Amino acid sequence: MKSQLHLQGKRGVELLHDPLLNKGTAFTAAERDALGLRGLLPPSIATQEQQLERVLGNIRRKIADLEKYIYLISLQERNENLFYRVVTEHLDEMMPLIYTPTVGLACQKYALIFRRTRGLYISLEDRGHVKQILQNWPHADVRMIVITDGERILGLGDLGANGMGIPVGKLSLYTACAGIPPAQCLPIMLDVGTNNPALLADPLYLGLPRKRLPGVAYDNLVGEFVAAVQELFPRACIQFEDFGNANAFRLLHHYRDKVCTFNDDIQGTAGVTLSGLCSSLRLTGGQLADQRILFLGAGEAGIGIGDLIVEALKAEGVPEAVARQQCWFVDSKGLVVKSRTDLVEHKLRFAHDHAPVATLLEAVETLKPTALVGVSGMTSGFTEPVVRAMAKLNQRPIVFALSNPTSKAECTAEQAYTWSDGRAIFASGSPFAPVTLNGVTHVPGQGNNSYIFPGVGLGVIATESSRVTDEMFLVAAQTLASLVTDGDLALGRVYPDLKRIREVSMAIAFAVAEVVFKHGLTRMQRPADLKAHIAAVMFDPKYPHYV
Repeated sequence: MKSQLHLQGKRGVELLHDPLLNKGTAFTAAERDALGLRGLLPPSIATQEQQLERVLGNIRRKIADLEKYIYLISLQERNENLFYRVVTEHLDEMMPLIYTPTVGLACQKYALIFRRTRGLYISLEDRGHVKQILQNWPHADVRMIVITDGERILGLGDLGANGMGIPVGKLSLYTACAGIPPAQCLPIMLDVGTNNPALLADPLYLGLPRKRLPGVAYDNLVGEFVAAVQELFPRACIQFEDFGNANAFRLLHHYRDKVCTFNDDIQGTAGVTLSGLCSSLRLTGGQLADQRILFLGAGEAGIGIGDLIVEALKAEGVPEAVARQQCWFVDSKGLVVKSRTDLVEHKLRFAHDHAPVATLLEAVETLKPTALVGVSGMTSGFTEPVVRAMAKLNQRPIVFALSNPTSKAECTAEQAYTWSDGRAIFASGSPFAPVTLNGVTHVPGQGNNSYIFPGVGLGVIATESSRVTDEMFLVAAQTLASLVTDGDLALGRVYPDLKRIREVSMAIAFAVAEVVFKHGLTRMQRPADLKAHIAAVMFDPKYPHYV
């Protein structure tokens, strides 16, 4: 419980305007007297539970998801404890509102719904002054930073500075799902321009109205940011989010062995997908070493998944060259094969010796995969002939349509189940409702990265790890798969119920912490009770007493 010392001398209106401290009408009579709040609030004193019910009623009366999003963000801006109490206790209802799919629409409309700044904006105009920008942040103990340059927001493309909604939403999930204290979270928009012509022509656009900065100047700005973080927030982990493919792979490769950093689109997506595949094998009866996985999409998500599958197979004793042969990719120009001369660097390690194949359907019929993974951002990329071909080849075809938001999914849950006669093992990036087919109800799993990155972040923060490694995502995937119950599988769901997300994050954090101490990635002494240590750093959204 907090004391008056945590108020930092704030009283009256100043206290009410601090979202980390404000309790609104829940301030007690004693607190109102001691803190100069008498008369600044209605006389009725509410419990947090009563406030929660009022918030839920207000949200549920709204029709449009975007209006619900605006309401929730406004609540977060004035009362973070109440916001996180609502989100944590009703995560299955709130997560689609504060993150995918609604956050995609919120980013598209960001200039129109902008109310109050949240996080920091670092632009080209701040070159040489990034440290001073970071010093403007009011909280000194930053532990988790999510930064984007807005070039590849979900499956929506270049949204420039409007992409700020992604770091804000991502960090909300760190707190809701894993208890990272909100004062330790910092969202950052790196505004280097946009190549979106609609934004450049929009007089209401909030970012720099210029084309994107390329090359050395871009790298220097990122480098200045990373160096400033190391100086000002030495215990912080930097998560790169929704960068374009070329920059995402390049920045991860450059910084991963230098600072505590990772890319959730590459590594977090890989972890949650590998976990889903492992859970699916409990239904098919197969082994990972026996699978042939075909990807639609060869960007950061797809290649990241392939890389982690290779690591998982290597851990089982499969030679790397053999492991890579089990992952095949189809991009916009067909099957990724060695004879192609147009392949960018990150695709080369999965370019196999094979005759050219032009379409996904032809690739399915030729390669005979056991699993089909969509990470293309291509609406309806999994057509009826493709899914039926998968069902013809496999008694229980694994079909993961992971692109976000919902409008970009390669197929819907209903399509996957219908076209496979109810035999598909289906997962998606955004949520789909249960589907009843021939009297059987199928509950699709949501392969959402929120099953992975909050727990990894919690483990890294709790141990003050100096690095984030691929092994952490491997153990996170294995831990997540182990928490899928027989009851989940009986419903067709290859992930745990979201209501268990804090339990999931805690288990993943413990597994990650074991990796940290095993490899000496921290100066911290291993606590005698590691689980208790992790639990102690987690944020509790229930109100403290100030008096």
